[in-house]
Amino acid sequence: MTKLSFRERLQQATPILSDGAMGTLLHQHGAPITTCFDELNLTHPEQVERIHRDYLEAGAELIETNTFGANRYKLAKHGLVAKVAEINRAGVELAKRMITASGKDAYLAGSVGPLGSRLKPFGRVKVEEARAAFGEQIKALAEAGVEVIQMETFSDQNELLEALAAAREVAPDLPVICHMTFSQDDRTLLGDLPAQVARQLYEAGADVIGVNCGGGPQQLSRILQAMHQAVPEAILSAMPNAGFPESVGERMMYPATEEYFADYALTFKAIGAKLIGGCCGTTPAHIAAMRAALDNPDLPVRHIHVSEVTLDDLMAVPERPTELAQKLAAGKFVITVEMAPLRSFVPQKLLAAAQLLKEAGADMVDVADSPTARMRMSPWALCHFIQTRVHMETVLHFPTRGRNLLRVQGDLLAAHAMGLRNLFVVMGDPTKIGDYPEAMDSFDVAPSALIGIIKHKMNTGTDQAGNSIGQPTSFTVGCALNMFATDLDREIQTLVKKLESGADFALGQAVFEPHRIELFHKRYREITGEDFKLPVLMGLMPLYSPKHARFLHNEIPGISIPEVLMERMDNAGENSAQEGVKIAQELLHDMRGMVQGAYIIPAFGRYELVADVIDSVLVSS
Repeated sequence: MTKLSFRERLQQATPILSDGAMGTLLHQHGAPITTCFDELNLTHPEQVERIHRDYLEAGAELIETNTFGANRYKLAKHGLVAKVAEINRAGVELAKRMITASGKDAYLAGSVGPLGSRLKPFGRVKVEEARAAFGEQIKALAEAGVEVIQMETFSDQNELLEALAAAREVAPDLPVICHMTFSQDDRTLLGDLPAQVARQLYEAGADVIGVNCGGGPQQLSRILQAMHQAVPEAILSAMPNAGFPESVGERMMYPATEEYFADYALTFKAIGAKLIGGCCGTTPAHIAAMRAALDNPDLPVRHIHVSEVTLDDLMAVPERPTELAQKLAAGKFVITVEMAPLRSFVPQKLLAAAQLLKEAGADMVDVADSPTARMRMSPWALCHFIQTRVHMETVLHFPTRGRNLLRVQGDLLAAHAMGLRNLFVVMGDPTKIGDYPEAMDSFDVAPSALIGIIKHKMNTGTDQAGNSIGQPTSFTVGCALNMFATDLDREIQTLVKKLESGADFALGQAVFEPHRIELFHKRYREITGEDFKLPVLMGLMPLYSPKHARFLHNEIPGISIPEVLMERMDNAGENSAQEGVKIAQELLHDMRGMVQGAYIIPAFGRYELVADVIDSVLVSS
């Protein structure tokens, strides 16, 4: 039977299965991470051939050349700029030889990656220089005999469009696959959404559009669905990583199993993908599992994640819910720990503390903003460090005090741009109690009003004045709540305003008498005629010493510590800190059925004691 052309094969019902990672396997087989992997086509061709052979035996129908970085800009970093054509030709010959030896009708794709140097105006490479560099590589691949050009892992849409234009100039008859890669927020590095990317690539004439690298199958299925909604007529492709990598020793390990990939092969097919494969961390075993799933129509489908949404829906809510929002919606018990930034620009100690809390089982970290009106590092910076270096979600405390409405909204946009999507909106401590008592203390908007601006304005795509902000924000917003307030009626009246404004959750005042939570619920029903349903992360403050306990009881408004707990701290002597942990564990156990989480506030930065408190939650779970 005559082999179908690549374009003809794309029209068949069963998707084309591509191969998986190349660089990951070369590294696993002994090539140092600093190696120019493309040069191995010349220096160690047997290593490249072995990987091609393994993917063919696994059932791959599309084999990519080992030329992802074989352009003049990347090769120049290794002193190989004069060997662009030679390395690309060798990459084609190796893959072609393995396909012939296999006896299979696999297609040969020339792999083309980004230049590694950004285009103007975000870099120093001119558009015409970029197009010439891509043209040089693609011409070598085409002349050596590839059947399709596969462009992959591009984070700049404009760079990918230049690469596509170069391909049309030097190899106008070859099909072109265009893959973008997206960050964890489902945007490109420059902020473009999947729908926008899909439309521009399709209009520019790409034969196949899709997504590779970036994240695992779940994220890529979500992005692919958005692309399909934007351009239903486009031919789609998806090649995910094997999950997010984790550094283990000197190696990067990827968690996604072969079975997981097999299920997602069917998810991608259900969305409409005609080309499926793998990227970083995937192996011939992953490809073999996907082959089995695609070839067996009776294979159970356990991970279909396709939902009926419109393009308007996708554009209106461009960001997925935060981890906090998802856990609250699922009714899970959430543990968050307050962290105060240091009076320093050095974050390493707090990052180590965040790592400790993550390993102990905390869900996220709350970062306070100038607690007790003391000068500290910006909480935005610490939140950003924790999220990018510890990979742990944060809740940014956002006081209204000291900010006018202009600054408030600008600060919110900046926070969202940095990936900070969970907010705790609060009035903030008066400056007169802190380091700078004469500092400006005025504000334009109260917490309840700001919650309304965020939820009903910014989260729908406008500022407070009704002007467009481009895309809607996706903040999850918390408010303050004291269930043990002396004037409970006034507290409830203020809370009703926050609920009407759209508060998603509340952080509660520290509890030492859990039974009083039920009294709050009773009074709330009496005043409003409704049950109280807002998720509350109840404050929990492990006592450190008898002196600490007396200070909280006598000097902090809203905190009342029963005498029996005072006596326990007094009797503990040198073991008072451990007794404080034990009391906190008991309080956590007692309140667990009445609230949806704990908001643990450590004394004197003793995060190791908080970790001990969290242990009790994991044991009881």
